[in-house]
Amino acid sequence: MCDEFTEADLDRAGLPVRRRAFGALIGAGAVASMLPAAACAAGAVKGRDVTIATDDGTADAYFTAPGEGRHPGVLIWPDIRGLRPAFRQMADRLAGEGYAVLCVNPFYRWAKAPVVYPGHDFDDPGVRDTLFGYLKRFDRATVQSDAKAHLAFLDAQAEVDTERGIGTAGYCMGGPMVIYTAALNPGRVKAAASFHGASVATDKPDSPHLLIPETQAGFLFAIADNDDQKDPEEKVRLKAALDPRPEWHEVEVYKGAMHGWCPPDGRAYDEAAAEKAWGRMLELFKAAL
Repeated sequence: MCDEFTEADLDRAGLPVRRRAFGALIGAGAVASMLPAAACAAGAVKGRDVTIATDDGTADAYFTAPGEGRHPGVLIWPDIRGLRPAFRQMADRLAGEGYAVLCVNPFYRWAKAPVVYPGHDFDDPGVRDTLFGYLKRFDRATVQSDAKAHLAFLDAQAEVDTERGIGTAGYCMGGPMVIYTAALNPGRVKAAASFHGASVATDKPDSPHLLIPETQAGFLFAIADNDDQKDPEEKVRLKAALDPRPEWHEVEVYKGAMHGWCPPDGRAYDEAAAEKAWGRMLELFKAAL
């Protein structure tokens, strides 16, 4: 998972601290310049900043969808650096594929997005301590309380086709959140994708993956190589929970890809592996939504 050990892994791999990506990328156009050409061909989409009333306050988020028609909804849980230009760009790209996408600020209780400001990089221990302090306040009940509000928001939008299932995608800390979301509302959430998810299948009695039998969703688990090295049994636990089910599922270790390889503004970004993972997500959504 994303922690001080992950940063040490990146140091050992010789990956530079990408201060332009972590701090100076303010506009979505700057992030788009880092994506492959195919990633920028999102088509005509319309995005807007939104607020969502939750049981604990008002969450800020970004909603984007094709300019016309009604489409399956998708809820994105970003990684520990939260809602920022990279995730807005990823949301727009997914909208260009024909989905109505909501990307949320999971830390709204304590700070509005972006929670990591320009010039304050994730390799700074003070920034990491703040973010992990936020993360420690999350539990299943908190995530599901927020997910209830976010799913209701999606279903209330004119761009969302409520006759089709909702998908959800999560990165790093968002991995467990997609499982909690699918378990919260099995009748609506039909697809869940986890990318370098943190502690999605542990040996603890409250491991998120134990909720999978309670869901009706197809699942994709794209696992970082260095995460697999730390817990090689995680993929075994996931397959044991998924294989008996009829729904679409895939568990794969992305060899050579390190934790955090998907967001284009991250130190571990791996374009080839990120594009493969993106394509597998689209396959899941096509099959399940």
